[in-house]
Amino acid sequence: MTTTARHSGSRPATRVLVPALALLLALWAAVPLLWMLITAFKPGTAIRTSDVTLSFAPTLDNFRNLFLGGNRAGTFLLNSLLVTGVSTVIAVTLGCMAGYGLAHWVSRYRTDVAFWVLSTRMAPIAAVIVPLFVMFRSAGLVDTIPGLVLAHLSFNLPFAVWLMSAFFGRVPASVEEAALLDGCTKWRRFLTVSLPMARPGVVTTAVLCMVFSWNDYAFSSALSGPDTATLPQAAGALVTQSGIDWGLLCALGVVVAVPMLVAGLAVRRHLVTGLSLGAVTGE
Repeated sequence: MTTTARHSGSRPATRVLVPALALLLALWAAVPLLWMLITAFKPGTAIRTSDVTLSFAPTLDNFRNLFLGGNRAGTFLLNSLLVTGVSTVIAVTLGCMAGYGLAHWVSRYRTDVAFWVLSTRMAPIAAVIVPLFVMFRSAGLVDTIPGLVLAHLSFNLPFAVWLMSAFFGRVPASVEEAALLDGCTKWRRFLTVSLPMARPGVVTTAVLCMVFSWNDYAFSSALSGPDTATLPQAAGALVTQSGIDWGLLCALGVVVAVPMLVAGLAVRRHLVTGLSLGAVTGE
């Protein structure tokens, strides 16, 4: 049998196995999320029963108890929105400017500097929490929103600089040169030429920074207090020695998951383009 014949014979099996494997992986990831979504709308009696059933009257009691039952989820939600929004805006803004400068810096040390910037993100959060706590306590930033924002920036900003330098490096030099011949200053070239062309990268960087800040538990648990805690901390408060309130916990999971899901779907076109460009750069 020739090599071509053997390859042709294996193609039908590959066409079946690959989609089947992809479907199994999708189900593996989707089933827990579906269970969480269903449980969030179940009444307490349906949750406590040991029978697995989909026949129940949907209710919003779990969400009502989450926000109005003395759990302070509303305060945690506002804190999460504030910390995530402010830290993402600052990280993306500074990351774009620093990334643009790094991409256009003509030096043999440019790659080394880019790696050094990214290396600050490589340390695990557990390794930097104690030093940050000591410094923040001395500066009076523990249990404050600005303290959490700075903590998130310590991880998001290096990543934003590194990622945006890769995207700005893909902007054709001829476009920049044409703008220079037209009399554009460097600042104007950045705002009107390079930044619009790197829009997918800006969106990708913003989404990734948002996801990190929104899902962060380590910084929040170490540096925040009762008035500055974020949504992920609320999940820990619902797990007590007396038991786990699965209805409230699943409702909280839905509240945490939905904003990032909506944001990802809203910018999915730019996000896919940005991730594809980032993969092509190999940086």
